[in-house]
Amino acid sequence: MQSIELRDPPALAPDTLRVIPLGGLGNVGRNMTAFEINGEILLIDAGVLFPEDDHPGVDLILPGYDAIADRWEDVVGLVLTHGHEDHIGAVPYLLKEYGAIDIYASKLTLAFLGPKLVEHQISSPQLHEVADSQSMKIGTQFDVFYVAVNHSIPDALAIFLRTAGGTVLHTGDFKMDQLPLDQRLTDLRAFARFGEEGVDLMMVDSTNAEVPGFTTSEKEIEPAIHRVFDAAQGKIVVASFASHVHRVQQVLNQAFLTGRVVAMVGRSMVRNMGIACELGYLEYPPNTVVDQSEIEQIPDDHLVIMCTGSQGEPMAALARMATRSHPTIEIGPADTVMLASSLIPGNEKSVNRVINGLVHLGATVVHKANALVHVSGHASAGELLYCYNIVQPKNVLPIHGEHRHLIANGRLAASTGVESVLIASDGAVVDLNNHEARIVGQVDTSYILVDGATVGTVSEESLKDRRILGTSGFITAIAVVNCEEREVVSVDIHGRGLVDDGDVFDDVSSQISSRLKTALLDGVTDNYLLQQNIRRTLGRWVSSTLKSRPMILPIVIQ
Repeated sequence: MQSIELRDPPALAPDTLRVIPLGGLGNVGRNMTAFEINGEILLIDAGVLFPEDDHPGVDLILPGYDAIADRWEDVVGLVLTHGHEDHIGAVPYLLKEYGAIDIYASKLTLAFLGPKLVEHQISSPQLHEVADSQSMKIGTQFDVFYVAVNHSIPDALAIFLRTAGGTVLHTGDFKMDQLPLDQRLTDLRAFARFGEEGVDLMMVDSTNAEVPGFTTSEKEIEPAIHRVFDAAQGKIVVASFASHVHRVQQVLNQAFLTGRVVAMVGRSMVRNMGIACELGYLEYPPNTVVDQSEIEQIPDDHLVIMCTGSQGEPMAALARMATRSHPTIEIGPADTVMLASSLIPGNEKSVNRVINGLVHLGATVVHKANALVHVSGHASAGELLYCYNIVQPKNVLPIHGEHRHLIANGRLAASTGVESVLIASDGAVVDLNNHEARIVGQVDTSYILVDGATVGTVSEESLKDRRILGTSGFITAIAVVNCEEREVVSVDIHGRGLVDDGDVFDDVSSQISSRLKTALLDGVTDNYLLQQNIRRTLGRWVSSTLKSRPMILPIVIQ
């Protein structure tokens, strides 16, 4: 397996396909890949990554697309594989930064993208609805064929590219559920045809590569959902992704069978399910769905609340219920809460915090760890092996996963006889020509952070400062000096997030005053040098006395 560190890729040769993953290799999120050949660039996906605890104040993380920033006029299109946030969430930011391009996606994916464009006041992109088994030319260099794949959202697609440099099969996110709720199977017959034609590079979803066997069918969880409804005495709260149409359909069906009504709670849940119903991907059973405003008039034992917050998001509906801060919904001892989703890596603490809050309120909490109430949307090891044997690609580039997932997927490919497996990180430059794929360089794909209305202005240094403020507090030291008289008039020290006793700084105040006096007598009058004197003295004292490393802000007033 090829896995090397390089910089500065060479100039791209004619009729060579260059593949650059801009996100999604090393974490589960911000998926985006650029394909370039003969002066044209095609993009597949533009998703976001949700921040973890070490990104304080950050709302979203975007792919590092600086590598194509000055090549925007060469981008001939953006193809979206499906409507999950980690594949479409960055599209509005991309368009606002660089301008309109042609976007190709399935009906439901475009429908989920539409409100995002409206929210960001973007009306210029050309949206092209595509369907599985459809082929088209994008630009002059890319022949694109769309393939139906099964996932945890309807209308997902794999992408098969034919170029002068070679052929590529990009699976997108997929699994091989043989009894899908929407009867839409992963098109393995198309995969086999591509294998007969020859797949030079296969880019494969790695999320479940460590999981043996086959991913459980969606139908298998219906008995578990039935048992939850059958045992519940009070209201039932079901938390899921706001795009999981299949799971919502199962909850609606079960509510109808047990005489309950369902209220959708959460802006994205209400919006997405309304879109799915309007387009025919979701069916509301008769007299089953009610408006959120009617919740207080419905007895608890007849009520189901379908909401967001399955990943512990602090502002989502479920987290607010767990902290008793939701304006209309209260959780009590008779209630049952079901978390019907997989746990995204990095969200463990947030989810456990919400579960503990709900249990503290007396609720019965059912989740994937104690009941089969959710199955993954990604292919497990057995399915990946099956696909490798069908397609028999010449080269494999595992995508979509943490590094351990990529390694596991690469080993699966190698075990089926694939001789060239490329284990890469975001920014790796892969050149494909004459059926051979090689990593030839590396480009910068640093995180682009969204903080409120600002995009890309929060640096790693700013994050470091935020982490220090959040964990170690800060100290301000204000010194007033008379440079002409070489005197220190006063030294005032104030700390936040350290200790409550202000007198604790009396000792170090005298030390700082003495050091400043010495510096002034030596002729030092520059504010910066005096501030550094304060920082060093105070930093050593705090480290040895309080065993802490807070942010220190020294101020000198002359």
